[in-house]
Parts: sequence; structure tokens; C-alpha cells
Amino acid sequence: MRFIRKGVAGVALAVVAGGASAQSSVTLYGVADGFFQWFDNGGQHAWSMRSGGNSGSMFGLKGSEDLGSGLKAVFTLENGYNLNNGTAFADSSSMFYRQAWVGLSHEKYGSLTFGRQYQPTFWSLYPTDPFRANEILSPLAASANTIDRNTIATQTGGGRSSNAIVYKSPNLSGFQVWGMYALAASVTQPYPQSTGNMLDVAATYSGYGLYAGLSYQFQHPGSKTLPGLPASVNTVSVEHYTAALAYRIGIVNLQANYTYHKPENPGAGSVAARLNAAHPFSVAEIGATIQATPADAIELAGFQRLARGVHDNTWGVQVGMDHSLSKRTTVYARAGYMKNNGLATTTWPGYTTTAGENQTLVGVGMSHRF
Repeated sequence: MRFIRKGVAGVALAVVAGGASAQSSVTLYGVADGFFQWFDNGGQHAWSMRSGGNSGSMFGLKGSEDLGSGLKAVFTLENGYNLNNGTAFADSSSMFYRQAWVGLSHEKYGSLTFGRQYQPTFWSLYPTDPFRANEILSPLAASANTIDRNTIATQTGGGRSSNAIVYKSPNLSGFQVWGMYALAASVTQPYPQSTGNMLDVAATYSGYGLYAGLSYQFQHPGSKTLPGLPASVNTVSVEHYTAALAYRIGIVNLQANYTYHKPENPGAGSVAARLNAAHPFSVAEIGATIQATPADAIELAGFQRLARGVHDNTWGVQVGMDHSLSKRTTVYARAGYMKNNGLATTTWPGYTTTAGENQTLVGVGMSHRF
């Protein structure tokens, strides 16, 4: 028995020694973000407390293990939650709604990762939105997540894909490329939806104050089940073209982006065809981020969402201000206005509106990173 105990102890010491020599690490991180909001929807207004107005409330685990010769094993698991009531953000059936992936990374050859991940198009667009593509208070999120009768069969990328394989190149003199292929997936929240396979490629350049990004997505058909409709809507194949540009002049970062969503014609007799719900549409945004002081940033944005072939368009403006109390803690304010024309129903995520109704939003909040 003494021999067995010594043997077990030896194995344990070998495992510990092996783990130490591999130089592995795991980091816990996250954001706690909450804000109060006044919202006017066509003359009807209300106060509420919400989560994630500056940066989505979340916590995550990320880690790496040095495998030698410049190669590392890497992973990220990232949850989303609502600070105001403690519930899961967007999808209560998903433990790691934001990210869940594992892969390999090499300092010379880039990384190859597998799981739920941000799309290359997201990374190409992100630096050119003054509101950092925030899922609650970014005009881009409002434009992409709107349930619009004329475009419900025209899919949008959504920013993240499940069942995805992503390659990311190393940064070569400011140039970087991404490639992704994601297999079909389905969710039940916020409403039942399936998405087909997706191809996404992007290229970016950053240097000398200039940022430029180009991306292309091809999304295969899926389906949506929406309240108020008698049957599921078949979503059609869609091509997404995105161009993004930013240029820094002193304390001012000028920003602009444009995305065009080009759907295939729906099949004759399909629900999408009967509803005439597969119109192409574009989203354009111009803005600026001004670093007024080391602790104060001002964000400005103007945008337009335009559905083609029908009277359905929205324009809007939004301003924001962030004040850093420390490296981790920020207080912020947001104010925005959206004008819907014709059949347009654009609004900030979490709300619905009727055609032609306008919205005004004012919010103040606090964000803490840990």
C-alpha cells in the first residue's frame, strides 16, 4: 500500500510539473453596466432601467497554453447578462451567448478557432462605429435588429455565428485578413429562427491614422417565426457587402461605414414572396469620436436605413459622452432621435414600434470593467 501511495503521489507531481512547464493561464474578466433611460415612442414615453448601454454586461473566461515553437492553445467563454434584473441577455437557453470557442494560435501564421465567434464583417466594421457596435444603444444595432415587414426575409449577419471555423492572420505591416465558414444553426430566443451556412471574409488596414476595412458575407436560407404572422417566414440567401473607413486627425477620429444587403428573389408562392418581404436594404453611418480630454470622449453619429423598391426609410442622429472615473469605471450619457418614413419601423433593440412612428431616447449610466 505504501508503494501504491508513493506511485500516486509521483504521478500527481508529474502532472503539476507538466502543467507548470506548459505556462498555461486562465483569466476571469467582465463588465457590469447599467443605465436609466427615458424613451419616447410616437408620443408615448416611459422611464426604465436597462443593462449594457455603453458596453454589454458580461463575464468571461479566456486562457492560453504555450505549446512551444510559437504555438498556443487558446479558448474564450463569454456570457451575457442583464444587470438590472440578473437574467440572461438575449437568449436564456444559452450559457455563453457572446462567445464560446477553442483553437490554436501561432505568432507567425495566425489563429484557427472553432465555436461561437464574432464574424469577420463585425471586426471590419467595429472601429468605424462611434458607439462600438453596442447591442443596445448603437444605431447600427437598431438598423440590423429591426423587424421590418419589407425586409424580414432579408437576413442580416448579426455579428456572431455559431458552429463557426475562423482563420485570423497575423498583423503584417498593418494589414490583416479574416475568413469564416459557419454551419447552419437555430435558436428559440428572442424568437424561433434558423440560419443557413455562412461564408464571411474580410480584410483591414490600420496605420498612419488611417483605418480601412472591406468584407463580404454570403448567407444561405433559413426561417423566422414571428408573433402576428400566420406561418414561419422563409428567409432567402443574402449577400452582404461592407466598407468601413476611419481617419484620425489629432483628437478627432472621423468614421464612416456602409453595408448593402442583397437578397435573392424568394421562391414563387413562398411566404416571403406573398408578403413581399425580401427587399434589399442599405445602412450608412457617418460620425466622429472626439477625445476631448484624457478622461472625456464625445461620440457623434448620423445614419440612414433605406429599403429599396418601397417607401421605407429611417434617418437618425445620436450623441454620447463618456467620462472615465478610472481605468475601469466610466459614467456615460446617450441621446438619440430616429425618424421613420413610410412603412419603416426602426427602433432601438428591445422595443417595437408601428410604421412611421418616431423615437427619442435619453439615457445615463455607469460601466465598470473587472
